[in-house]
Amino acid sequence: MTLADQQMRNLLLGFGTLTVASLLVGVAGGWYWLAGIPAVLLFGYMALVDFRKIFYLLFFFIPLTVEVWLPNGTVTDMPTEFMTVLLMGIYFVYTLRNGRTLSADFIKHPITLALLAHLGWFFITSVTSQNHIISLKYSLAKIWYVTTFFFLAGHILKEEKDLKRLTWVVLFPLVFTIFYVLRKHAAIGFSFEGIHTVVQPFYRNKVAYACMLTIFLPFVWFTRQMYRIWSWPWMVLAGATLLLLIGIEFSYTRAAYGTLAIAVAAYFGIKWRLMKFGLAGAALLGLLYVVAMVHHNNYLDHKPNYEKTITHEDFNDLLTATTKGQDVSTMERVYRWVAGGHMIAERPVLGFGPGTFTHFYKTYTLHGFRTYVSDNPEGSGMHCYYLMTTVEQGYFGGFLFIALVFIVLLAGERIYHQTTDPNRKRLVMMVMMTTIIIDGLLLMNDLVETDKIGSFFFLCMAVLVNIDIANKSAGKIKISS
Repeated sequence: MTLADQQMRNLLLGFGTLTVASLLVGVAGGWYWLAGIPAVLLFGYMALVDFRKIFYLLFFFIPLTVEVWLPNGTVTDMPTEFMTVLLMGIYFVYTLRNGRTLSADFIKHPITLALLAHLGWFFITSVTSQNHIISLKYSLAKIWYVTTFFFLAGHILKEEKDLKRLTWVVLFPLVFTIFYVLRKHAAIGFSFEGIHTVVQPFYRNKVAYACMLTIFLPFVWFTRQMYRIWSWPWMVLAGATLLLLIGIEFSYTRAAYGTLAIAVAAYFGIKWRLMKFGLAGAALLGLLYVVAMVHHNNYLDHKPNYEKTITHEDFNDLLTATTKGQDVSTMERVYRWVAGGHMIAERPVLGFGPGTFTHFYKTYTLHGFRTYVSDNPEGSGMHCYYLMTTVEQGYFGGFLFIALVFIVLLAGERIYHQTTDPNRKRLVMMVMMTTIIIDGLLLMNDLVETDKIGSFFFLCMAVLVNIDIANKSAGKIKISS
């Protein structure tokens, strides 16, 4: 036995002894926290030896994350939030030790610069916030999200094999949660009303569940194409694709259905180089809609009927009610959007500060748009991330975020057509489809600061930057910055 083998044997023996001792002492004395000592030491060892394993472990737990309410009233995602902060710290230390060897191309890329501009204004409006404590918490969360899911992800996910590994790491726990939800849902006859509760504890609500499945579908679909047809990996991923579609179907979530349709259309738009026209058309339609609603206060004509605007227990009834403005979830969004419009008018330059919408919006609402769920005891947000960003960071903050979205989409189309390797081309389309789905979901939801969605939002940007840099390094094309 070599010296290295002997040292490894002693290390494993020592770790095993510590684990057993911690469990026995913890159970015997009621000090259950002692059971966490081996895990902390294992994390420390992995951080020193290869923090990439912790990064993949973080993504393994993302589908399994459970929200935990702390005694002070704040909520945290366990165990992913702790792991995200840990990886941020590890990356900072790594950067300090190896900064000279890191490539500057990643920092100088237009996507990175656009993201940093968005972050810079985010922090400025945190300083001018109407509630500094809340904005400080959001700023800290923003730092560890961007550091871990963009910068660290950009350091790790550089090759095709890295993205394939990530897909498999996320897939198995995600499939477990789908089977868990479907089994509970089947027990109540796949009822529309029941989906709201069967997704717990892994998902806050059916929207979070449907969105997680929808954004991961492109990863499964395009990774499958990288394997030989009828090979075991190909068949597993084909089956997983079908399972994801079944899960989305029985989630009864309109946003998931709609964004999938948008992604399919965008797929051909990217193929035919129509992204700039699509974005210009979307921006024009959005602007015309806002002008039409604001002109002569026309939005007041769309006030809901309080008695008829209710929660529906049948999905077909919900779709019918949506077209008539009698669905409570849709009209509650309008109720908050109207309040948001009044808030923007009051503080158009710096906004109210990141994370503060929920604490101020009720004094800006109009009673005519009120629904019977407007008390909002759970403290949910505005349900439109673009509008919420403008409320909290002013017009310039909203512009910077929308500019970031546009830059990513336009750069993604360019990178796709400049990429020659077939598998790398699939990776570009994969992250573009996920990005487009998330961008569509942000029209009706606030998801960037959630681990199940926000992680992929930033990760996809990092992958695009890396592929763009790889294309340039290969010397096959000339990339303009």
